[in-house]
Amino acid sequence: MTLEERPGAVKVVVATTVMLSFISFWRAAAIVLADMASSAYYVGGIAETAIGRAAPWFILAIMLFSYAVRAIYIESCSMFVRGGVYRVVHEALGGTLAKFSVSALMFDYVLTGPISGVSAGLYLGGLINEMGDKFHIAGMHVNAQYFAALFAAAVTLYFWRKNIIGIHESSEKALRIMQITTVMVVILIVWCLATIAKKGAYPLTPPIPSNLHFSDDALGWLKGTVGPSITVIAVLIGLGHSLLAMSGFETLAQVYREVAHPKLKNLERAGFVIIIYSLMFTSLVSFFAVMIIPDADRKNFLDNLIGGISMYLIGPVSLRLLFHGLVVLVGTLILAGAVNTAIIGSNGVLNRVAEDGVLPDWFRHPHHKFGTTSRLINLVVVLQLITILISRGDIYVLGEAYAFGVVWSFAMKALSVLVLRYKQPENREWKVPLNFHIRGVEIPVGLALITFTLFALATVNVLTKKVATISGVTFTIIFFIVFELSEQYNRKRRSGQKQEVEKFRVDARPDLSAETVRVRPGNVLVAVRNPNRLQHLARILRKTDTRKLDIVVLSVRQVSPAGSGEHPLGTDQIFSDDETTVFTRVVALAEKAGKHVELMVVPGTDPYEAVVQTAARLHSSRIVMGLSPKLSASEQGELVGRYWEKLPEPRPSLSLELVLENQKDVVFYNLGPHPPRLWPEDIDLVHRLWLELSARGPGHKLHHRDIVGVALRRMNEELHSDRSPEVVEDVLREVAGGNHAEDSKPESSVVQ
Repeated sequence: MTLEERPGAVKVVVATTVMLSFISFWRAAAIVLADMASSAYYVGGIAETAIGRAAPWFILAIMLFSYAVRAIYIESCSMFVRGGVYRVVHEALGGTLAKFSVSALMFDYVLTGPISGVSAGLYLGGLINEMGDKFHIAGMHVNAQYFAALFAAAVTLYFWRKNIIGIHESSEKALRIMQITTVMVVILIVWCLATIAKKGAYPLTPPIPSNLHFSDDALGWLKGTVGPSITVIAVLIGLGHSLLAMSGFETLAQVYREVAHPKLKNLERAGFVIIIYSLMFTSLVSFFAVMIIPDADRKNFLDNLIGGISMYLIGPVSLRLLFHGLVVLVGTLILAGAVNTAIIGSNGVLNRVAEDGVLPDWFRHPHHKFGTTSRLINLVVVLQLITILISRGDIYVLGEAYAFGVVWSFAMKALSVLVLRYKQPENREWKVPLNFHIRGVEIPVGLALITFTLFALATVNVLTKKVATISGVTFTIIFFIVFELSEQYNRKRRSGQKQEVEKFRVDARPDLSAETVRVRPGNVLVAVRNPNRLQHLARILRKTDTRKLDIVVLSVRQVSPAGSGEHPLGTDQIFSDDETTVFTRVVALAEKAGKHVELMVVPGTDPYEAVVQTAARLHSSRIVMGLSPKLSASEQGELVGRYWEKLPEPRPSLSLELVLENQKDVVFYNLGPHPPRLWPEDIDLVHRLWLELSARGPGHKLHHRDIVGVALRRMNEELHSDRSPEVVEDVLREVAGGNHAEDSKPESSVVQ
């Protein structure tokens, strides 16, 4: 889109900075670990199946190497490059390799869900069988793999529905999950050390070539060749089968935008926390399994390794079973979360690819009711369900295939950062260490070594994993062809649609304020998204005198951290076909009403948060929305109120107006502290108490506000005393028994 003035073009203000709340590096680390820690549940068994008892050493090596990979993501985040995952790689490597890179990344995401769901199912199935054996319940036994496949499919379908409706993942939830996980990890480490101290430990196998016992499936096309006997190749094979230990590390880049200032320093801190935690959890699990579980028995727990450890600890069986249950509970939380993350991530990546013109806009057509990109979500979930069906719950097959996507995603990321080091040498705040200069030319030794190592591992994986290579290459080729044909189609179609887009003149603004946007304080902010649901805008246009009050029509461009978390999006990615469609309808309504409106687009990870933050920056007096199809009026009011509470002090005075579809019924909410609207019977009670207490001494000095003040202080004291349950019960009874119709103008702070 061209930015120059054009006669007759309607101005649209586009914010190029994402509206979001910033989080500490602890929360950022928790988000990454909630994804990355899931691999601790399955990587040990997969690696040992492939390379034998020496597997823990290779997992440890991968965890240490991940610290170097962390440096690549930090440098990538420090570059001043605009665009999603496709556009950034395209800038570095060209269109062909960019499509290959995105295809590999999609293969990674499509496999993340099934392997996480199946792993959770295997742990749950293992617990069921363990309890059946211990309590001698004949019918309490399941086929672990089939049960795991069924469980994974059920979890996938559950999160499919949640994502169709529109689910918001909070850093608070990730932090809580990691707190529970940390409790389990601490108990596991202490209990394992106590077991070793009392019973002793089975010896560890040194990671030397003679101790590497590769399975037939682990060698792939290298079976029968001299390759595995060469030390360097044998080590690379071992590392390749342990690579899953750092799967999920790409999430570090996705949270970059949300990290509080100083961003890069906090990103480094988060990366350090992640490495230490992973070393203490992922690598130790594999070591403890070899040291505590007898070799003859451990083969029965390779797909349920932590559960197996829990049953070989010292202590009574009942206590071990209880801890086994905790292991399964934590695993289900983490692994099910990874299933959801995979759907969200895939949807985010494909959305960014579509915005870059590599997928038809048909895929991004919003759901008629919920406004989500349901077609992309459906595509991803169908691929995941097919993967689960084909695998039939075999975690080893899924792990081998998953490793293909992981290693090639890392390798292409490293290569693009390396190439951009030369193509755009000035555009970065931080660099991977070990850089030398020869005659003015920078030699990035550290970055080159990491890139070379990743490509060496990727190449060895291709040669040693037949099923993974065949499936991965097939998937990548299919997606590559789809991307190529779609890009050609979009290029022709968009050249014919240029005139439609030219109706709008984009005014890009990195920072929004009432002054820069040129609207008066006290304006009305109207949130729009669905071009077929603009009844609330029509009502505001009909009732507002724009000579006295400005109307700002806001569309939030919802972005996912996946595929665009490292770099800001380009203006044309924020203001795309969807915004053109909705604003064309907005302009038609405004012209029909004879009113002037200001048009604005802001990117945000959560639409409600973006609306509230924009209203605060523009000094709006009122936010106007239509009623959400997935929330009640009170729930919507509560949600907006919660985001108002997150605004920095001093928080502005704001009200929320929810217009129902008939344009007649309106629900008002005051956000923040405000005089409450009391029910008539409550006002009467205050007055009767005032009369009674006035007669007991204070007389004319007593006011109605004194009655309310004393009552509130007494309630606050009782709420924080042993009478708290009674207070809560009274409040719940009041809410349940109240006759509060939603069209009778209730108010809300955080809750109604």
